[in-house]
Amino acid sequence: MKISNRSYSLAVLLLAIFFSGCGAGFQSGSDVAQGRQAMFRGDYPTALSYFQSAEQAGPNYVYGTELREGVLSFLGRAQYLNGQLAAARGTLRQALAQHKSDNAARLYLGLTLAKEGDRKAAAVDIESGLKGMRELVNYIANTFSNSFGSFWDTNGSLRKSITANLTTLASGNFDWSALISSCETVAMNYEQVEDQATQDQRQFIQMNQP
Repeated sequence: MKISNRSYSLAVLLLAIFFSGCGAGFQSGSDVAQGRQAMFRGDYPTALSYFQSAEQAGPNYVYGTELREGVLSFLGRAQYLNGQLAAARGTLRQALAQHKSDNAARLYLGLTLAKEGDRKAAAVDIESGLKGMRELVNYIANTFSNSFGSFWDTNGSLRKSITANLTTLASGNFDWSALISSCETVAMNYEQVEDQATQDQRQFIQMNQP
C-alpha cells in the first residue's frame, strides 16, 4: 500500500507528540519522586527545586496509584514548608481546582491560612483535609482488605492521629501552633502510607514465595 507524503508526515508528527508527552511524564515523575524524598528528609529547598522542575516539565502530571496527587499539590506544599505562604496559597488553590479530592493539598491550604491568620477558613480546610485522608485510608483498608489494602496503616496509627487532631479542632480550645505542628506530622505520614504499604506487600510476597 502506498503511503502519501502528507500521511507519512502526519504519522511522524503524532509519534513525536506521543513520545514528547511520555518524556515529559517521565521527567515529571522522576522529579516528583526525588522531591518527595528530599521533603521526607527535611531538605525543603531541594524539594522545592525538584517540584518546580516537575511542574515545568508536566504541569498536569499526577503521582501515585491510590493517593493520586498532582504536581501542583507537591509544589504548593514545598512552598509552604519553605515559608512562602502567599505562593503556597495560590498554588494549592490551583491544585484543588484540578483535583478537588487531593486531601493533602486541602490540609496544607488550611495550614497555610492558619499561619496567615485566617483561622476561620483554616479550620474548614484542615477539617476537610483530615476527614478526606481518614476516609480514603479507611476505604482502601476495608474495601481491599483481602489484597493490597491489608498493608495500609496496619496498626491504625495514622487514622488515630487524624482522629486526635479532628477532636482537638472540634474542641475549639487549643493552641494553634501545636495543632499546626501535629497536622504537619500527619501530612508527612499520610504521604508515605502508600509507599510503606507497597514495600510491606513486596516483602510479604517475597517471604511467601515457594
